[in-house]
Amino acid sequence: MPSITIPAKQTVALVRNLGGPVEFVNDYPVPKPGQDEVLAKVLYTGVCQSDLHTRAGTAAGADGKLITAIKLPHVGGHEGVGRIIALGTGLPERDPSIQVGGSAGLRCEFCLAGTEQYCQGVGDFKPTNHLHHEDGAFQEYICLDAGYLTLLPPDADPILTAPTLCAGLTAYKAVNNAELQVGDWLAVVGAGGGLGQYAVLYAKARGAHVIGIDSGKDKQRLIESFGALFLDFRKTRDVVAEVQTVTNGGANAVIVTAGSSAAFAQAASMLKIGGSLYCVGIPPGGGHIETTVAEIVIKGLKIQGNLVGSLKECLEAVQLVTSGSVKPKVFVRPFGDLPKVYDELEKGDIAGRVVLKIGDDPGPNVGLTSNL
Repeated sequence: MPSITIPAKQTVALVRNLGGPVEFVNDYPVPKPGQDEVLAKVLYTGVCQSDLHTRAGTAAGADGKLITAIKLPHVGGHEGVGRIIALGTGLPERDPSIQVGGSAGLRCEFCLAGTEQYCQGVGDFKPTNHLHHEDGAFQEYICLDAGYLTLLPPDADPILTAPTLCAGLTAYKAVNNAELQVGDWLAVVGAGGGLGQYAVLYAKARGAHVIGIDSGKDKQRLIESFGALFLDFRKTRDVVAEVQTVTNGGANAVIVTAGSSAAFAQAASMLKIGGSLYCVGIPPGGGHIETTVAEIVIKGLKIQGNLVGSLKECLEAVQLVTSGSVKPKVFVRPFGDLPKVYDELEKGDIAGRVVLKIGDDPGPNVGLTSNL
């Protein structure tokens, strides 16, 4: 059995102050798993727009105000895939399904209803996300709540699975909510980004026709490679009119994945009567929808928000990727490229999703020695 030594210190990508730079620290303590926790060795993690907003201090809550209750110093990252290398006290007896060597994704009333992504924390229990209140996947080792692990199938590719845990899941949820049928039309605003590409792919897997709206040659090539139509919003004189023409009266649904208020400005006008607008991307500072009440009422439009998805939906989204039905475009970059990736995200220069390689996989049969 191969052995792995758990060190006392590790390398993390640290942000000391909101809006400050990313600093790589090599002597950050490796956490010890407590009761009902596991310690995982992080292998890969996607880089999400939400991580960028949290670092910059521009992430907004449901009230539209900036989120200030963020753990500082802060280690971001919430699209991680890792290998479980240690279990907290008593966990093997309480949950035999969680074992050392297993592959895991980092991810009250909400849990009981299968909507755990909305949990804000109850009493002494923390919220079920890793965006703000604790360290995320931009580190070599991470402690995770055993009750909110995504235990991945053995054949799941960690590189493709990492971004599917957030970007893919969120898009999958929105496409499911749209209840698209074969031959329906979907317009995806921000289609060439890490999240938008998944919306295109999951919709195509359901047999829908898709119009991808974005800008730039790289994103055009990406969207067209998926078999979708592409509209460059910088070059198209009237995007709404073009969508209405192509779809013969409007799309059945529009999914906005771009984190920009401008992306929402005309989205509802692309819909047919009775169509649905699905809001996914969150602009810095919260953003606003500029659709008139008159248009919503007269066209009978529906507007819905989508915040990732449940653990069950996560596994469904991963399965479609594992089976090859959905093939996202993913670029693997070294951990040290994180500041560059943030810059590229801010400029909108990334077509697809960047995944950082954090560590080497010790494999499912892990023998442990510890310096904790």
